[in-house]
Amino acid sequence: MSDSTLGGQVRAYLSDAHSIEEQALAQLRSAPEHAGDGSLAQALRDHLAETEAHERLVRERLGQLGDAPSRIKDLLMAAGGKGFVLFARSQPDTPGKLAAHAYSYEHLELASYELLRRVADMAGDDVTVVLAARIAGEERAMGKRIAALFDETTQASLAMISNPPAEALTSYLSDAHAIEQQSIGLLERAVDVAGDPVLASAYQQHLDESRRHQARVEERLGAAGSSPSQVKDIAMHAGAINWATFFQAHPDTPGKVAAFAYAFEHLEIGGYEQLMRVARAAEDDETATMARQILAEERNAAATIASQWDAAAAASLESVGAR
Repeated sequence: MSDSTLGGQVRAYLSDAHSIEEQALAQLRSAPEHAGDGSLAQALRDHLAETEAHERLVRERLGQLGDAPSRIKDLLMAAGGKGFVLFARSQPDTPGKLAAHAYSYEHLELASYELLRRVADMAGDDVTVVLAARIAGEERAMGKRIAALFDETTQASLAMISNPPAEALTSYLSDAHAIEQQSIGLLERAVDVAGDPVLASAYQQHLDESRRHQARVEERLGAAGSSPSQVKDIAMHAGAINWATFFQAHPDTPGKVAAFAYAFEHLEIGGYEQLMRVARAAEDDETATMARQILAEERNAAATIASQWDAAAAASLESVGAR
């Protein structure tokens, strides 16, 4: 049963943060050897040391509050982290997949700590406020380091694929179409469980944008003599439904949805950053322009969500009777 006191919610958010760090550790311990790019591999190795410190700080804070991490959550998240690395290894553009996912995951962690900081502040827990702010700053900095490597990771991916950029471009467009399919599925449900009218409006606005994005990507696929991958689209849409069901099963749905939507925007940003570069390499100016325009809307959607962390935290606490 959920502890509806503010102190109980601080412990719950710390427990969630710990499980997220466990997943990050599972990824960071094996991802560098598969990065395919020296700069990305080094960045991941450097962040491993930071992440080990984050896990320890969160675990120790839970202990100081008379609690401990959830072994079940930690095991599940760690298994998921290992699974993603295996997935990335199976892809022809491993460096790009790892970079985009790592970029997204840093922003999931950042969102989690932004929410934790606000809940701790409302609970008057200044120690946890300082801890969350410190870790959030390091996650934000790591996100920027990964973003600075998109040129290198895209080039490394193209070298691994070994096909001409024009041929590789259709695969990147197909991936973008599938990601938009997933975005649409998630946003359709996020609107209903937003818990705050401003967040609900932001999700609805970006849902409309995502539908337009998918149509534009499909148009560029057609221009390249290709079409969306039904297998990828179905798999991504099914994933969106499963995640939405998971969020609805948790009492702090508004916060979970806001954090995941923020992270997913950055997965899309990473994908379009790479698509834009591949399009330029293929000398496809129309696709490069499309990717740049969509990027601007994805960044704006992410910024809008980030501007509403206070509302998301408050809605989450209200949903469990802690306000």
